[in-house]
Amino acid sequence: MLAAVFHGSRDIRVEDVAEPTGAGPGQVLLRPHWCGICGTDLHEYSVGPIVIPTIAHPLTGASAPQILGHEFSAEVVEVGPGVTNVAVGDLVSVMPLVTCGQCYYCRRGLNHLCLTMACVGLSYQGGGMSELAVVPASLVTVLPEGMSAIQGAMVEPGAVAAYGVDTAGVRPGDTVLITGAGPIGALASLYAYSLGATVYISEVNPTRSALVLSLDVGTVVDPTRVDVVQWVRDQTGGIGVDAVIECSGNESALQTAIGAVRAAGRISQTGLHTRPAAIDPMILSEREVTLAGTWCYRVTDWPRIIDLISRGRYPVESIVSARIDMADIVDQGFETLLSPSGDQVKVLVNTRAIT
Repeated sequence: MLAAVFHGSRDIRVEDVAEPTGAGPGQVLLRPHWCGICGTDLHEYSVGPIVIPTIAHPLTGASAPQILGHEFSAEVVEVGPGVTNVAVGDLVSVMPLVTCGQCYYCRRGLNHLCLTMACVGLSYQGGGMSELAVVPASLVTVLPEGMSAIQGAMVEPGAVAAYGVDTAGVRPGDTVLITGAGPIGALASLYAYSLGATVYISEVNPTRSALVLSLDVGTVVDPTRVDVVQWVRDQTGGIGVDAVIECSGNESALQTAIGAVRAAGRISQTGLHTRPAAIDPMILSEREVTLAGTWCYRVTDWPRIIDLISRGRYPVESIVSARIDMADIVDQGFETLLSPSGDQVKVLVNTRAIT
Protein backbone atom coordinates (compact mmCIF):
# COMPACT_ATOMS: atom_id res chain seq x y z
CA MET A 1 0.00 0.00 0.00
CA LEU A 2 1.03 3.65 -0.34
CA ALA A 3 1.64 5.90 2.64
CA ALA A 4 3.23 9.25 3.49
CA VAL A 5 6.37 8.34 5.41
CA PHE A 6 8.64 10.61 7.46
CA HIS A 7 12.31 9.74 6.98
CA GLY A 8 13.88 12.90 8.38
CA SER A 9 13.89 16.69 8.20
CA ARG A 10 12.46 17.85 4.85
CA ASP A 11 12.16 14.21 3.81
CA ILE A 12 8.61 12.91 3.53
CA ARG A 13 7.96 10.37 0.81
CA VAL A 14 4.77 8.88 -0.57
CA GLU A 15 5.97 5.33 -1.00
CA ASP A 16 5.00 1.68 -1.08
CA VAL A 17 5.02 0.04 2.35
CA ALA A 18 3.86 -3.32 3.66
CA GLU A 19 0.13 -3.62 4.32
CA PRO A 20 -1.02 -4.45 7.84
CA THR A 21 -1.59 -8.18 8.23
CA GLY A 22 -5.04 -7.63 9.70
CA ALA A 23 -6.79 -6.81 12.95
CA GLY A 24 -5.56 -8.70 16.00
CA PRO A 25 -7.38 -9.14 19.30
CA GLY A 26 -8.86 -5.83 20.43
CA GLN A 27 -7.85 -4.11 17.17
CA VAL A 28 -9.57 -2.72 14.09
CA LEU A 29 -8.31 -2.46 10.53
CA LEU A 30 -9.21 0.93 9.07
CA ARG A 31 -9.31 2.53 5.63
CA PRO A 32 -8.52 6.22 6.32
CA HIS A 33 -10.63 8.77 4.43
CA TRP A 34 -9.32 12.23 5.38
CA CYS A 35 -6.27 13.20 7.42
CA GLY A 36 -5.19 16.65 8.57
CA ILE A 37 -1.68 18.08 8.49
CA CYS A 38 -1.03 19.23 12.05
CA GLY A 39 1.37 21.83 13.41
CA THR A 40 3.26 18.97 15.04
CA ASP A 41 3.67 17.35 11.62
CA LEU A 42 5.04 20.66 10.29
CA HIS A 43 7.56 20.87 13.14
CA GLU A 44 8.71 17.31 12.43
CA TYR A 45 9.08 18.05 8.72
CA SER A 46 10.94 21.33 9.17
CA VAL A 47 13.30 20.57 12.08
CA GLY A 48 12.58 16.99 13.17
CA PRO A 49 12.68 14.39 14.36
CA ILE A 50 11.30 15.84 17.59
CA VAL A 51 8.45 13.62 18.80
CA ILE A 52 9.06 10.87 16.25
CA PRO A 53 11.45 8.41 17.93
CA THR A 54 14.76 7.45 16.38
CA ILE A 55 15.03 4.38 18.59
CA ALA A 56 12.28 1.96 19.54
CA HIS A 57 9.50 3.69 21.47
CA PRO A 58 9.17 2.10 24.94
CA LEU A 59 5.42 1.49 24.58
CA THR A 60 4.97 0.68 20.89
CA GLY A 61 8.43 -0.19 19.61
CA ALA A 62 7.97 2.26 16.72
CA SER A 63 10.78 4.39 15.29
CA ALA A 64 11.50 6.37 12.14
CA PRO A 65 10.75 5.96 9.29
CA GLN A 66 7.22 6.75 10.48
CA ILE A 67 3.89 6.73 8.64
CA LEU A 68 2.35 10.11 9.44
CA GLY A 69 -1.19 11.16 10.28
CA HIS A 70 -2.91 11.53 13.65
CA GLU A 71 -5.95 13.66 12.71
CA PHE A 72 -8.09 11.29 10.70
CA SER A 73 -11.41 9.69 9.95
CA ALA A 74 -11.70 6.20 8.56
CA GLU A 75 -13.96 3.33 7.58
CA VAL A 76 -13.75 0.08 9.54
CA VAL A 77 -12.85 -2.79 7.19
CA GLU A 78 -12.11 -5.53 9.74
CA VAL A 79 -12.59 -6.04 13.47
CA GLY A 80 -10.40 -8.30 15.57
CA PRO A 81 -11.47 -10.87 18.16
CA GLY A 82 -13.21 -9.35 21.17
CA VAL A 83 -14.13 -6.04 19.50
CA THR A 84 -17.75 -5.03 20.13
CA ASN A 85 -17.77 -1.22 20.02
CA VAL A 86 -17.58 -0.93 16.21
CA ALA A 87 -18.56 -2.96 13.16
CA VAL A 88 -17.35 -3.33 9.60
CA GLY A 89 -18.53 -0.37 7.52
CA ASP A 90 -18.71 2.11 10.41
CA LEU A 91 -17.31 5.58 9.79
CA VAL A 92 -15.14 6.53 12.76
CA SER A 93 -12.88 9.21 14.15
CA VAL A 94 -9.60 8.16 15.75
CA MET A 95 -8.39 9.45 19.12
CA PRO A 96 -4.68 8.83 18.47
CA LEU A 97 -3.12 8.78 21.97
CA VAL A 98 -1.83 5.36 23.01
CA THR A 99 -1.20 5.13 26.76
CA CYS A 100 0.04 2.50 29.18
CA GLY A 101 -2.94 2.63 31.56
CA GLN A 102 -0.69 1.78 34.49
CA CYS A 103 1.56 4.76 35.31
CA TYR A 104 0.94 7.41 37.97
CA TYR A 105 -0.96 9.68 35.56
CA CYS A 106 -3.01 7.01 33.78
CA ARG A 107 -4.24 5.66 37.12
CA ARG A 108 -5.49 9.15 37.96
CA GLY A 109 -7.37 9.65 34.69
CA LEU A 110 -4.67 11.87 33.20
CA ASN A 111 -3.82 9.48 30.38
CA HIS A 112 -2.76 12.32 28.08
CA LEU A 113 0.18 12.85 30.46
CA CYS A 114 1.15 9.14 30.42
CA LEU A 115 4.85 8.67 31.11
CA THR A 116 5.25 6.50 28.00
CA MET A 117 2.49 7.93 25.79
CA ALA A 118 2.68 7.24 22.08
CA CYS A 119 0.61 8.67 19.23
CA VAL A 120 -0.72 7.05 16.09
CA GLY A 121 1.02 8.73 13.17
CA LEU A 122 4.00 9.91 15.25
CA SER A 123 5.25 7.08 17.46
CA TYR A 124 3.17 4.08 16.45
CA GLN A 125 3.46 1.42 13.74
CA GLY A 126 0.98 3.19 11.48
CA GLY A 127 -0.81 6.41 10.79
CA GLY A 128 -3.73 8.02 9.01
CA MET A 129 -1.81 9.10 5.90
CA SER A 130 -1.99 5.63 4.42
CA GLU A 131 -4.36 3.34 2.58
CA LEU A 132 -4.81 1.07 5.62
CA ALA A 133 -4.05 1.31 9.33
CA VAL A 134 -4.50 -0.93 12.38
CA VAL A 135 -5.29 0.70 15.73
CA PRO A 136 -6.68 -0.45 19.08
CA ALA A 137 -10.47 -0.51 18.95
CA SER A 138 -10.53 1.59 22.11
CA LEU A 139 -9.25 4.56 20.10
CA VAL A 140 -12.15 4.77 17.64
CA THR A 141 -15.55 6.40 18.05
CA VAL A 142 -18.36 5.85 15.56
CA LEU A 143 -19.60 9.04 13.91
CA PRO A 144 -23.37 9.63 14.11
CA GLU A 145 -25.60 9.60 11.06
CA GLY A 146 -25.12 12.74 8.99
CA MET A 147 -21.65 13.58 10.26
CA SER A 148 -19.09 13.65 7.44
CA ALA A 149 -15.63 12.13 7.14
CA ILE A 150 -14.27 15.69 6.83
CA GLN A 151 -15.80 16.55 10.19
CA GLY A 152 -14.48 13.29 11.61
CA ALA A 153 -10.93 14.23 10.66
CA MET A 154 -11.35 17.56 12.46
CA VAL A 155 -12.34 16.07 15.82
CA GLU A 156 -8.71 15.84 16.95
CA PRO A 157 -7.72 19.49 16.39
CA GLY A 158 -11.17 20.46 17.64
CA ALA A 159 -10.45 18.63 20.89
CA VAL A 160 -7.07 20.39 21.25
CA ALA A 161 -8.70 23.81 20.91
CA ALA A 162 -11.61 22.98 23.20
CA TYR A 163 -9.26 21.74 25.91
CA GLY A 164 -7.36 25.01 25.75
CA VAL A 165 -10.55 27.05 26.15
CA ASP A 166 -11.87 24.81 28.91
CA THR A 167 -8.56 25.03 30.79
CA ALA A 168 -8.99 28.82 30.86
CA GLY A 169 -12.37 28.33 32.53
CA VAL A 170 -14.32 30.26 29.89
CA ARG A 171 -17.98 30.77 30.76
CA PRO A 172 -20.97 32.49 29.09
CA GLY A 173 -20.52 36.26 29.14
CA ASP A 174 -16.73 36.16 29.46
CA THR A 175 -14.41 38.22 27.29
CA VAL A 176 -11.72 36.11 25.61
CA LEU A 177 -8.62 37.00 23.61
CA ILE A 178 -7.26 34.42 21.16
CA THR A 179 -3.65 35.11 20.14
CA GLY A 180 -3.01 33.51 16.76
CA ALA A 181 -5.64 32.41 14.23
CA GLY A 182 -3.98 29.34 12.84
CA PRO A 183 -6.03 26.13 12.88
CA ILE A 184 -6.10 25.81 16.67
CA GLY A 185 -6.69 29.54 17.22
CA ALA A 186 -9.54 29.56 14.72
CA LEU A 187 -11.09 26.50 16.36
CA ALA A 188 -10.63 28.03 19.82
CA SER A 189 -12.48 31.11 18.56
CA LEU A 190 -15.36 28.94 17.34
CA TYR A 191 -15.52 27.01 20.59
CA ALA A 192 -15.30 30.05 22.89
CA TYR A 193 -18.04 31.75 20.86
CA SER A 194 -20.22 28.64 21.18
CA LEU A 195 -19.90 28.95 24.97
CA GLY A 196 -21.34 32.47 24.85
CA ALA A 197 -18.10 34.43 25.17
CA THR A 198 -17.23 37.73 23.49
CA VAL A 199 -14.20 36.87 21.38
CA TYR A 200 -11.27 39.00 20.24
CA ILE A 201 -8.63 37.54 17.93
CA SER A 202 -5.10 38.82 17.32
CA GLU A 203 -3.56 37.71 14.02
CA VAL A 204 -0.96 39.17 11.67
CA ASN A 205 -1.36 36.86 8.65
CA PRO A 206 -3.99 38.27 6.23
CA THR A 207 -5.11 34.82 5.03
CA ARG A 208 -5.74 33.63 8.56
CA SER A 209 -7.41 36.91 9.48
CA ALA A 210 -9.74 36.63 6.50
CA LEU A 211 -10.70 33.06 7.39
CA VAL A 212 -11.45 33.81 11.03
CA LEU A 213 -13.38 36.93 9.99
CA SER A 214 -15.52 34.75 7.75
CA LEU A 215 -16.48 32.66 10.79
CA ASP A 216 -18.24 35.72 12.26
CA VAL A 217 -17.35 34.80 15.85
CA GLY A 218 -15.47 37.90 16.98
CA THR A 219 -13.38 40.97 16.24
CA VAL A 220 -9.98 40.50 14.57
CA VAL A 221 -7.04 42.88 15.11
CA ASP A 222 -3.55 42.98 13.57
CA PRO A 223 -0.84 43.21 16.25
CA THR A 224 1.52 44.93 13.81
CA ARG A 225 -0.96 47.80 13.45
CA VAL A 226 -2.60 47.90 16.87
CA ASP A 227 -1.28 47.79 20.42
CA VAL A 228 -3.35 44.75 21.31
CA VAL A 229 -3.00 45.16 25.09
CA GLN A 230 -4.24 48.75 24.99
CA TRP A 231 -6.93 47.89 22.45
CA VAL A 232 -8.25 45.09 24.69
CA ARG A 233 -8.31 47.39 27.69
CA ASP A 234 -10.22 49.97 25.66
CA GLN A 235 -12.82 47.31 24.84
CA THR A 236 -13.15 46.19 28.46
CA GLY A 237 -13.32 49.44 30.37
CA GLY A 238 -9.63 49.28 31.28
CA ILE A 239 -9.98 45.91 33.01
CA GLY A 240 -8.68 43.35 30.50
CA VAL A 241 -10.19 40.11 29.25
CA ASP A 242 -11.32 37.31 31.52
CA ALA A 243 -9.24 34.74 29.65
CA VAL A 244 -6.58 34.46 26.96
CA ILE A 245 -6.00 31.38 24.82
CA GLU A 246 -2.44 31.71 23.53
CA CYS A 247 -2.36 29.74 20.28
CA SER A 248 0.60 31.17 18.36
CA GLY A 249 3.47 29.75 20.40
CA ASN A 250 5.69 32.82 20.29
CA GLU A 251 7.15 35.05 22.99
CA SER A 252 5.53 38.27 21.84
CA ALA A 253 2.06 36.71 21.93
CA LEU A 254 2.61 35.31 25.42
CA GLN A 255 3.69 38.74 26.65
CA THR A 256 0.56 40.19 25.04
CA ALA A 257 -1.53 37.57 26.82
CA ILE A 258 -0.08 38.52 30.20
CA GLY A 259 -0.63 42.21 29.52
CA ALA A 260 -4.18 41.82 28.22
CA VAL A 261 -5.69 39.53 30.87
CA ARG A 262 -7.43 41.03 33.89
CA ALA A 263 -6.33 40.54 37.47
CA ALA A 264 -7.30 37.05 38.63
CA GLY A 265 -7.77 36.06 34.98
CA ARG A 266 -6.52 32.91 33.29
CA ILE A 267 -4.16 32.29 30.40
CA SER A 268 -4.15 28.93 28.63
CA GLN A 269 -0.86 28.26 26.81
CA THR A 270 -2.16 26.06 24.00
CA GLY A 271 0.26 26.91 21.19
CA LEU A 272 3.54 25.01 21.46
CA HIS A 273 6.68 27.09 21.97
CA THR A 274 9.75 25.64 20.26
CA ARG A 275 12.15 27.84 22.23
CA PRO A 276 12.22 29.50 25.67
CA ALA A 277 10.19 32.69 26.16
CA ALA A 278 10.93 35.57 28.55
CA ILE A 279 8.11 36.77 30.79
CA ASP A 280 7.88 38.86 33.97
CA PRO A 281 6.61 36.47 36.70
CA MET A 282 6.10 39.40 39.04
CA ILE A 283 3.07 40.40 36.97
CA LEU A 284 1.56 36.96 37.54
CA SER A 285 2.02 37.39 41.29
CA GLU A 286 0.91 41.01 41.63
CA ARG A 287 -2.24 40.44 39.59
CA GLU A 288 -2.89 36.82 40.59
CA VAL A 289 -2.91 35.69 36.97
CA THR A 290 -3.04 31.96 36.31
CA LEU A 291 -0.85 30.73 33.45
CA ALA A 292 -1.69 27.11 32.61
CA GLY A 293 -0.17 24.91 29.94
CA THR A 294 -2.20 22.39 27.97
CA TRP A 295 -1.04 19.19 26.33
CA CYS A 296 -3.33 17.48 23.84
CA TYR A 297 -6.74 16.77 25.47
CA ARG A 298 -8.50 14.39 27.81
CA VAL A 299 -8.63 11.03 26.04
CA THR A 300 -12.29 10.64 27.06
CA ASP A 301 -13.44 13.80 25.26
CA TRP A 302 -14.16 12.32 21.81
CA PRO A 303 -17.90 11.59 22.33
CA ARG A 304 -18.50 15.11 23.68
CA ILE A 305 -16.64 16.86 20.82
CA ILE A 306 -18.35 14.66 18.23
CA ASP A 307 -21.75 15.47 19.73
CA LEU A 308 -21.07 19.22 19.56
CA ILE A 309 -19.97 18.92 15.92
CA SER A 310 -22.87 16.70 14.87
CA ARG A 311 -25.40 19.14 16.37
CA GLY A 312 -23.85 22.11 14.54
CA ARG A 313 -22.62 23.83 17.71
CA TYR A 314 -18.95 23.44 16.78
CA PRO A 315 -18.56 23.79 12.99
CA VAL A 316 -14.96 22.60 12.80
CA GLU A 317 -15.17 21.92 9.08
CA SER A 318 -15.48 25.66 8.40
CA ILE A 319 -11.76 26.25 8.91
CA VAL A 320 -10.67 23.73 6.26
CA SER A 321 -9.08 25.80 3.51
CA ALA A 322 -7.79 23.08 1.14
CA ARG A 323 -8.33 19.41 0.35
CA ILE A 324 -5.48 17.73 -1.49
CA ASP A 325 -4.51 14.29 -2.77
CA MET A 326 -1.78 12.21 -1.16
CA ALA A 327 0.51 12.67 -4.15
CA ASP A 328 0.59 16.43 -3.50
CA ILE A 329 1.20 16.23 0.23
CA VAL A 330 4.67 17.81 0.23
CA ASP A 331 4.28 20.61 -2.32
CA GLN A 332 0.66 21.59 -1.68
CA GLY A 333 0.61 20.55 1.94
CA PHE A 334 3.77 20.86 4.03
CA GLU A 335 5.63 23.39 1.90
CA THR A 336 2.58 25.61 1.41
CA LEU A 337 1.76 25.62 5.12
CA LEU A 338 5.35 26.47 6.04
CA SER A 339 5.73 29.23 3.47
CA PRO A 340 5.48 32.81 4.83
CA SER A 341 3.43 33.64 1.76
CA GLY A 342 1.29 30.50 1.95
CA ASP A 343 -2.43 30.98 1.44
CA GLN A 344 -3.75 28.03 3.42
CA VAL A 345 -4.84 27.57 7.04
CA LYS A 346 -5.98 23.95 7.42
CA VAL A 347 -5.15 21.33 4.80
CA LEU A 348 -6.76 17.90 4.73
CA VAL A 349 -5.32 15.00 2.73
CA ASN A 350 -7.60 12.65 0.81
CA THR A 351 -6.00 9.30 1.62
CA ARG A 352 -8.27 7.43 -0.80
CA ALA A 353 -7.09 9.44 -3.84
CA ILE A 354 -3.57 8.03 -3.99
CA THR A 355 -1.86 8.15 -7.37
